[in-house]
Amino acid sequence: LVVNLPIRMDDGGLVNFAGYRVQHVLTMGPTKGGLRFSPTVSLGECAALAMWMTWKCALLGLPYGGAKGGVRCDPRALSAAELERITRRYTTEMIPVIGPEKDIPAPDMGTGDREMAWIYDTYSQAIGHSAPAVVTGKPPEIGGTVGRRTATGLGVVHVLEEVLRHRGRSVEGLRVAIQGFGNVGEAAAFRLHALGARVVAVGDADGGLSAPGGLDVPAVACWIADHGSFAGFPGGDGLGAAEVLEVPAEIVIPAATARQITSANAACLDCEIVVEAANGPTTPAADAILADRGVTVVPDILANAGGVTVSYFEWVQSRQRLGWSLAEVENRLRGQLRAAFAAVLAASERLDVDLRTAALAVAIDRVAGAATSRGVFP
Repeated sequence: LVVNLPIRMDDGGLVNFAGYRVQHVLTMGPTKGGLRFSPTVSLGECAALAMWMTWKCALLGLPYGGAKGGVRCDPRALSAAELERITRRYTTEMIPVIGPEKDIPAPDMGTGDREMAWIYDTYSQAIGHSAPAVVTGKPPEIGGTVGRRTATGLGVVHVLEEVLRHRGRSVEGLRVAIQGFGNVGEAAAFRLHALGARVVAVGDADGGLSAPGGLDVPAVACWIADHGSFAGFPGGDGLGAAEVLEVPAEIVIPAATARQITSANAACLDCEIVVEAANGPTTPAADAILADRGVTVVPDILANAGGVTVSYFEWVQSRQRLGWSLAEVENRLRGQLRAAFAAVLAASERLDVDLRTAALAVAIDRVAGAATSRGVFP
């Protein structure tokens, strides 16, 4: 569904924004996927990400098909009031295709619990009663799940721990470089720092920091909160945004945006394992280069599936009007990711393929099995 959103701006002017929602596969159940606000949003991007979500949900055993939506705008250039008008108008246009049993949006790039609350309220007003299960990633005060904000980052760490455990190692003492310091990268950095890893580099679109002995992650987060950037932080050396990926480390975690590891820089990575915390951070050409160099790539549909998994937990709780504790959410998340990694590892060994091919094989086989079971009608 492609929509046009005429929005009255704060200065009284009228601006039209393009909005999209793509549903990929309905075989497994209602569709599930994020809503992003970004200047680069397009129908093609939403279609690709919706397909990604199908495989991700199937791999994790979630009863969903894939979906994705977005509005082409720059949220950093808009006021809160303008963002609210965009979100509510977008929701109104999407009412025919979204719902607790149809398609459940969630936060993504440029959106968060605030926007999800606006969607919940707008949809509920339209249908005449509260429908908390229409969206996930809501504030806890209105039915959101504790731990949802950090779920993707924690999931990245859980999957990395499984990869290392299979190799007889632990994260303690290992060097980690993380590109991206938003919800995902920051949460992963905090957990890895707490587990004894040395976070030797972090960065975002504006630059980064490195320290061979490891950065004080809580101090970095406080500095960002106070100063708005990494610039001037006394406990590390400044880096360019792209250089973060090339800092020597056992583990590199691209947690920013797509297409960050390409044929131009894949040979420059000095690591053993790449854990894809972002969607599509590695191009096919870079994948081939990393494989030739013996670098293990943990694919995005496995590594960053923590967010949609906890979104599923929230959807279940919203439908049952029942809350879970943080400990229960994290234990269930860890168990779900461990099972998914075990299935991927088994497929990799059985088919003699890399982890990305194995993950896709498991996911596609599950969707195909569901379609076969449902049969053809009429």
